[in-house]
Amino acid sequence: MTLREVIDVALKQNPDVLIARLDEQKAAEAVRIARDPFTPRVILGSGLAYTSGFPMSIEGSAPSVVQARVIQSIYNKPRNYEVAVARENLRGAGIDAAAKRDEVTYRTAVLYVDSEQIGRALEVVRQQVTSFEKIAESTGARVQEGRELPIEQRRAALKVAQAKQRASQFESERNHAEAALAVVLGFGPDDRVRAVPRESSVEAPGTEEASVEAALANSKELKRLESAMQARNLEVRSARAARLPQIDLVAQYGLFARFNNYDDFFRRFDRHNGQVGVSVALPILPGGGAPARAAQGEVELLRLRAQVNAARDRITLDTRKAFQDIRGWEGSRELAKLDLDVAREQLSVLLAQFEEGRATLRQVEEARTVETEKWLAFYDAQHKLERARIELLRQTGNLSAAIK
Repeated sequence: MTLREVIDVALKQNPDVLIARLDEQKAAEAVRIARDPFTPRVILGSGLAYTSGFPMSIEGSAPSVVQARVIQSIYNKPRNYEVAVARENLRGAGIDAAAKRDEVTYRTAVLYVDSEQIGRALEVVRQQVTSFEKIAESTGARVQEGRELPIEQRRAALKVAQAKQRASQFESERNHAEAALAVVLGFGPDDRVRAVPRESSVEAPGTEEASVEAALANSKELKRLESAMQARNLEVRSARAARLPQIDLVAQYGLFARFNNYDDFFRRFDRHNGQVGVSVALPILPGGGAPARAAQGEVELLRLRAQVNAARDRITLDTRKAFQDIRGWEGSRELAKLDLDVAREQLSVLLAQFEEGRATLRQVEEARTVETEKWLAFYDAQHKLERARIELLRQTGNLSAAIK
């Protein structure tokens, strides 16, 4: 799979992304729950009972064959703030879901470039095994001719064994990397996802200051903390609103029967009875809980503000370090490229001398082995440079756009 393909699949099937989406849906349902008091609730039932003597109440209502009640909050500031808190929590859940998508994108990209790097190194080491085998064959022939000591043949065999062991280690690492990539995409641990070699790497343009500004502007962590601060502020206002009056709409209907003795104790009997009105409650002494909740919320706000400041400082430092790491690894890659060019030129010279009979096959294969090591060093520097670029793109929130 290509890098773009694995990112698309991860954002659809990764378990962490799916869990974040479910949490967001749960937060959306919490808003509906908070709004419930402001929607009319109709309750239909019966208070059917036989009365002996004076008709008493059943759960606060007169005995009736059929009874219906309608309840709805009209003015309730604490409840209004609870709805606002639920909506802010929904926004925070959306930010968390976006942050989880960014995290999964980063993990997938890192696993992809790791798998790609291991695959390249494996191919180079396999070529090295072939070169060592040629050297061992040439050395064996020279030993039989008496031109080399037997220890040289054993030394050549040791290098072959070491190269094969190295190739086996890279093969094991590639299997693990491909399995890890499969798991992050939502597949099973027995599946394998192999990276398609790319011609170009992920780029991270921009200046250091622009990167810091982008990181602070796009940080999901800062947005989540700001959302939490807004939610705590609404909770403080809800606690302070506990002294405000509360008004509810109340309506009820009751179908009465004569066997409840209404006509014996009241001057007039009416089978159908109903009333509509409002219930007004004015808290005179709301207690000490509301002020305590308000004070607790203010303390939480102070803590969140401190977290925001600390997060901004940490994001700035991490972004600057990521940018500087890119510059450092760019230099290392250029140095490794120059070293590789020298090794390749040396090999070309020896090949020309070999064709003229002025160099041995062993010298050529040893030069080829040196070239292989330089290739490995170049691939390693290039891999670390790309990981540094991915880290900077993660910090600035531009990783998905860069991969596209």
